[in-house]
Amino acid sequence: MLLEARVEHPTTEAEAIRIAHELYGLDVFARALPGEYDDNFQLTATDGRAYVLKVMHPARERAFIDLQCQALRHLAQRAPQLALPRVIPNCSGQLFTSPAGADGSNRLVWLLTFVAGATLAEARPHPPELLHDLGHFLGEMDAALQSFTHPAAHRELKWDSSRVLWIKDYIKEIADPKRRALVEKFLALYESEVAPALPRLRRGVIYGDANDHNVLVSPPWPQPRKVASVIDFGDIHHGLTASEPAIAAAYAILGKENPLEAAASLVSGYHAAFPLDEHELSVLYALICARLAVSVTNSAHRKTLKPDDSYVTVSEAPAWEAVERLAKIHPRFAHYTFRAACGFPPVPQSLAVEQWLRVIAGSSASILDINLRTAPSIVFDLSVGSAFLGADPASAETLALTEKIFNEMKRAGASVGVGRYDEPRLLYTSPLFDASGDPANERRTIHLGIDLFVEPGTSVCAPLDGVVHTVANNNAPLDYGPLAILRHETGDGEGFFTLYGHLSKDSLEGLKVGQRVARGQTFARVETAQENGGWTPHLHFQIILDLLELGADFPGVACASQRSVWRSLSPDPNLLLGIPADRFPVKEPKLEETLAQRRALLGKNLSISYQRPLKIVRGWKQYLYDETGRAYLDVYNNVPLVGHSHPRVVKAVQAQVALLNTNTRYLHDNVNRYAERLTRLLPNPLRVCFFVNSGSEANELALRLARAHTKREDVIVLEHAYHGHTSTLIDISPYKFNGPGGGGKKPWVHVAPLADDYRGPYRRDDKEAGAKYARHVGEILARAKSEGRGVAAYIAETLPSVGGQIVFPPGYLAEAYALVRAAGAVCIADEVQVGFGRLGTHFWGFESQGVVPDIIVLGKPIGNAFPLAAVITRAEIAESFNNGMEFFSTFGGNPVACAAGLAVLDVLESEQLQAHALRVGAHLMNGLKALQERFDLIGDVRGSGLFLGIDLVLDRNTREPAPLQASYVVNRLRDCGILTGTDGPHHNVIKLRPPLVFSEADADLFVRTLDAVLGEDAAQPGR
Repeated sequence: MLLEARVEHPTTEAEAIRIAHELYGLDVFARALPGEYDDNFQLTATDGRAYVLKVMHPARERAFIDLQCQALRHLAQRAPQLALPRVIPNCSGQLFTSPAGADGSNRLVWLLTFVAGATLAEARPHPPELLHDLGHFLGEMDAALQSFTHPAAHRELKWDSSRVLWIKDYIKEIADPKRRALVEKFLALYESEVAPALPRLRRGVIYGDANDHNVLVSPPWPQPRKVASVIDFGDIHHGLTASEPAIAAAYAILGKENPLEAAASLVSGYHAAFPLDEHELSVLYALICARLAVSVTNSAHRKTLKPDDSYVTVSEAPAWEAVERLAKIHPRFAHYTFRAACGFPPVPQSLAVEQWLRVIAGSSASILDINLRTAPSIVFDLSVGSAFLGADPASAETLALTEKIFNEMKRAGASVGVGRYDEPRLLYTSPLFDASGDPANERRTIHLGIDLFVEPGTSVCAPLDGVVHTVANNNAPLDYGPLAILRHETGDGEGFFTLYGHLSKDSLEGLKVGQRVARGQTFARVETAQENGGWTPHLHFQIILDLLELGADFPGVACASQRSVWRSLSPDPNLLLGIPADRFPVKEPKLEETLAQRRALLGKNLSISYQRPLKIVRGWKQYLYDETGRAYLDVYNNVPLVGHSHPRVVKAVQAQVALLNTNTRYLHDNVNRYAERLTRLLPNPLRVCFFVNSGSEANELALRLARAHTKREDVIVLEHAYHGHTSTLIDISPYKFNGPGGGGKKPWVHVAPLADDYRGPYRRDDKEAGAKYARHVGEILARAKSEGRGVAAYIAETLPSVGGQIVFPPGYLAEAYALVRAAGAVCIADEVQVGFGRLGTHFWGFESQGVVPDIIVLGKPIGNAFPLAAVITRAEIAESFNNGMEFFSTFGGNPVACAAGLAVLDVLESEQLQAHALRVGAHLMNGLKALQERFDLIGDVRGSGLFLGIDLVLDRNTREPAPLQASYVVNRLRDCGILTGTDGPHHNVIKLRPPLVFSEADADLFVRTLDAVLGEDAAQPGR
């Protein structure tokens, strides 16, 4: 049944003002709101209160309006915590009335309080937490409506999920035959799944219209965003309880790449507030599909009646997209996903089948001609964090892996090697394992079977009596190679399957579908590596409870985000194999367990990055990988200068640590070689080296050198500076001593203004900015002298990172250094962040200012994450330090650390990474500048090479920092698979310091992703 068209003469805003005054005694301003059939107005009274005036279609019945009014009054009493619109009686105490309109018609009128909020359609993004909150809101509302009844609720409504079949007469109006077929498919699913179940499904009064234009959400800040309310109760009716989350999910999935994930988030929220039973969960997918089928069919019909009415077709394009995405999801997989979201075992029969397998396991036959229960075996770690495989993907190439596995089996005296079930792996490099187009997004990594590594030709036997269900020995799927699937039954007649992959094609030639196979009967053999793309000879064994009509395409590897469902579909194969449990290593703790242990065992102020912490187990080049195998593009960690786990550095460290690692009381050429190579890269007179283990230790030593040389104590530092975590360095780090837990400035510390030409007092348009900032250093020196204090050193990062990725104005360091030296102090350049070619234009940061320091401090990237740091100085300063007190760092400059340092220098030179940083950095800067032109949030983009900062502001004129937005952007980038961080005194600068192997393609991915995040409303200044 289709409703009438809109009235020919809709109510005007002037008429709405008149009605408000006459019926409600309100003096208001009126603004028309959109509506499909009725006329709606937002009214704002002179005292600031806001209302919604609803002037109903002439065909609306009084009972229909009374239904809405009474339902809202009921909810106000039974669910007062929900910020729903409240009905305002008119001056006569009536909830609604029918004044004569200007055209002589009598249209029912009623008034509601206005609930502020953006619509869900306007809000972006829709994270799982927000959709869960929407489901919870609807669940609370429906729980309260269970005690509500009204005769008009039992009306005939085209959106009632129990009346879907009306669209049969209108499907023909869908012009595209492919789309028409999809709707017919959804309708057939409804008739087969929902219609027979209707007598078993709960009913009650439901809201029934949680579309993205009817759901209101809170402002973007504070985070997290919440559902504020729902509006427009025009579709309230007595219907299926499960229809509520189904309708809401049908709209929530619009525009989502993963509709099932979005729907599951909403369903889990609804279930938490108003539990769904198993019957309802079984039809939920079909109800979602049916709602979309009704929506697109209704739009197709309405277009034939009124082609120019944009309101009725506003959701048509995203609805068709959702229809096409949903059609690719198997209904039972969706059912299992919703069960998992609600805390049920995903596959209903899983517990019964698993229990049966445990009972009969002892009497099952071995699937190999080796008794797996007694044969010597070795379990391999092929996981993301496997030390056996290492970080280099080349180590997992098929031929290399085969050699490693069989050599290890031989060494252990094992007749069979075992690859674990439910193991996250990065072995699968084919594009078919990609879950999306971007390399930083999810891939299929979770192994759903057990691998048994054996000699080629090993016999494969049936563990139980069964029937051949599938044989695939030509064009076999990538997950398994040639395979066979057998069907079995439990004692209660419950069917399940066993899958055998990587079989010899020749051995499958005589196997036919439908053929019976007896327990213990040999029916295939394990293939050779040459038969299946070089994979190590092995049998992939998998138990499957529901093939989902996929047959040979049933996956052997799943996405981690769907792990619980696929684990339920494919339970642990060792239920049948019987490999002794003590041969399997203890599983690594889950992220939540690791986090809890860390909090219990480590200091509480040991910080963790991101609102949702990451558990990182592998690094390779410019990528980090979490425990599930998800890749994260690293645009943040400057420590692995030449790339995570660079093989040349790794090899150098491995070779040296296997030979010798001792302290520097013994002679060794590595430290001499490294000192010679390092000083060759530095200008005269920086020629004497001291090696230590960390940047903090190096800065501490630099201060000792300066004080020993000048016989003075005082130090000049910059605002917001950070130089390390020792007690002395905390004392010279305003970022720390002026921050939480800090003890304030010591008398011997003098703080000069940070030469920030974006936010500081002297800006870029002032050619004398550098000199003006330097004069403050001169003033400090003069004041210290007048007070009888002696300044030993001026220490500064040559491009302050913690200070906000600052690039000093031209001439600053030259003038400051001259003033410092004239006062008898020394100049210390902290190059921990920007040395070794990161800037592209120069190898060292101080070179960009045309100066040479007296002491240079190196750390972090110097050893590509191996503990190594250095202090390099002039000979006379070193000689002053040679005052009779021995200097010794037990592991500073040890042979292994120096081997790492030498390898880093080799890589920098051979891969020309300084030039690479210059080229890629310029490309990235251009992309960021283009974003700056489009997004007011970006106040400044600065830096050089691959040392860049994005300064986020609430107002470009005042340059007011935007720390909340910066935190939001960084955490959203993390969600999108990109790692960045914030810094600066206001924590509003996004710092970009990736490994120098970062490429133009990586820069493009970063800019593209940042573009999308900056378009989200929480990233908008002024929200």
